[in-house]
Amino acid sequence: MTEIEQLLTRVAEKARNSRPWGWPSLPEPVDADTLDRAEAALGFALPPLLAALYRRIGDGGFGPEYGLLPLLDSPPSGEPAVVAQYLADREDGRKDPDWPWPEGLLPISHWGCGMYACVDCRDQAGPVLLFEPNADTADEAWYVDAPTLTDWLTAWLDGTGWYEETNDGTDLAPWADFRIRTQPTPSA
Repeated sequence: MTEIEQLLTRVAEKARNSRPWGWPSLPEPVDADTLDRAEAALGFALPPLLAALYRRIGDGGFGPEYGLLPLLDSPPSGEPAVVAQYLADREDGRKDPDWPWPEGLLPISHWGCGMYACVDCRDQAGPVLLFEPNADTADEAWYVDAPTLTDWLTAWLDGTGWYEETNDGTDLAPWADFRIRTQPTPSA
């Protein structure tokens, strides 16, 4: 069994046996058509591991704190689904140039107080960033939560994430690429 298969097995077991806040049960996984429609609406593909989570484990409802958000349908907690949240964040960033939302950063899990765990879909490893909108500026609102989605899930499974009570003093590194990723593309 590959490392990814082992990770998916561990995630599936924990997902079946725990419920994040607001989730009465684990939703069914999405079908290929739902994943295709989500990727078409986003304009990019999900990293393979993120797609596998939605296709094989469930349409949200598992993971740290409030759990992963569903792709297209609103969760029981009333938060927007992943696609709707991403599109709204990108639109808000167009309206307020001081707070642009980087292309390809998909908010997958809500932490409360407007904070989101976001997967960088421009990288197949799926680095996970924390968006903390209570910062003074957009440059100060982004942190590296985990270098890969694999690491982020492993921290959740092992109880070693920054959000665990035993890790109160954990500091996350600022995301240095924020300005690079939000600069307008020069016209040819």
